[in-house]
Amino acid sequence: MEQKKPVDRRLQIVEAAAKSFAMFGYKATTMELVSKIAAVGKGTIYTFFATKEDLFSEIIGQLCTELRVLAERVIDRERNFFDNLAAVLYELLLFREKHELIVKLSQEVRDIGTPMAKDGIAKMETAIHTFIKHEVELAVQKGELRAVNPGLTAFMMLRMYVALGAEWNKHHEPLTREEIADYFTSLLRDGITAN
Repeated sequence: MEQKKPVDRRLQIVEAAAKSFAMFGYKATTMELVSKIAAVGKGTIYTFFATKEDLFSEIIGQLCTELRVLAERVIDRERNFFDNLAAVLYELLLFREKHELIVKLSQEVRDIGTPMAKDGIAKMETAIHTFIKHEVELAVQKGELRAVNPGLTAFMMLRMYVALGAEWNKHHEPLTREEIADYFTSLLRDGITAN
């Protein structure tokens, strides 16, 4: 006789909350709504999470871990720094554009400015920035980059890539992935002097 696996209530609650936050945003999600989606009593939720903020923080933490794992999977230590950077940024931004929760939170920040939604987006940005900063530090150690401020350099790289991938096409012909990678890489590697 096959034994049933016990139901992981915590996981069930986290998955239901993620679904609710993705469909309705942070502000409109209530513990009542999460309990309905999870098919558990509200009291069960409170045995694992004291507040909606705690539940939201758990989900954002999981998303940050997913982003890091994705970035690590894309890195190929046989490739040069710039090729890896362009590949990682492309995959991370594609993930952000396609992930329902991130899209909904970005929309909520834009439309309402909900502080917790802003905080969630900021934590994901920090996770991406931290990963790039670490890669910049490794590239400096390996001699692929000159000595630079890793945090500031990572910030500029991330902002430039986001601008090319998302902002440019609001008023111009969209660039392909290859065009973004080529321009991004050549500008960072070669600069803009006429030498």
